[in-house]
Amino acid sequence: MFRGGVMKRKRLTEIFPFLIPIRSAQRNFFYRIGLFLDKNTYAKTYEEQLPYLVASSKTNMINQKSGYDIIYQKNKVVNLQIASQDMNKIVLNPKETFSFYKLLKKNNHKKKYKEGLVLINGKIVAQKGGGICQLSNLIYYVALMTPLTIIERHGHKVKSLPNPDPNSLEGVDATISSGWLDLKILNDTKDKYQIIIDFQDEYMTVSIYSDKKPEIYYEIINENFTYFRKNNKIYESVDVIKVSHDIETKKVLKSQKLYQEVVEITYPLENNIKLEERE
Repeated sequence: MFRGGVMKRKRLTEIFPFLIPIRSAQRNFFYRIGLFLDKNTYAKTYEEQLPYLVASSKTNMINQKSGYDIIYQKNKVVNLQIASQDMNKIVLNPKETFSFYKLLKKNNHKKKYKEGLVLINGKIVAQKGGGICQLSNLIYYVALMTPLTIIERHGHKVKSLPNPDPNSLEGVDATISSGWLDLKILNDTKDKYQIIIDFQDEYMTVSIYSDKKPEIYYEIINENFTYFRKNNKIYESVDVIKVSHDIETKKVLKSQKLYQEVVEITYPLENNIKLEERE
């Protein structure tokens, strides 16, 4: 394939797939060394639920619009329940950092993940542990509605499935790639925070509690949502806004644009959707 007159080079693991496990082990090894050597103090203690709810959200784990065998959605539910075991009730003390990767890997060799859907090199494939990003997505979104600080987050660059809930927010996902990409959340406050994960039927709920009664509540909204076409590809663009409210008066204290999220869309859009043309 040529782009701008230059051939797109394949990765070595694309040419020799048998090297993938070796490369993965190498990346995981060096990533763990990096976690050990960096200056972060990582959360590792668990407690009973703290008293004050700060933020909460739930998501339907079964995407009926995936276009793939429903067994992969059911397998994803199992994977999410397994992954949550090492994160549920984790406490972030002041100056501690939550690392999705570090907690996920703690007892990973003991886990019996099932095959779920993942996006690899632009293609959806079945892989053991597939679908865990739905947990990192929800933890990230709920953390945005708290005073906690996101210090590492990676949005999906490609969206290959339509959102099962048309009313949900866009641009608030957080993809995880073992040995490559992590979700890290810093508690840069003087209070304790705790992540609580709960499952009920087809729904997963993530809540963040604190040892101090909150005085402010936070709302995440979308603005300037649009689709556009560029270089024969379709993209979605949206601004992610954080609004702070006084919890007693409901008065808006602050509104800030966190970032603009742009992601490539690879599934067919509905015919009535208008596309901007961009160079």
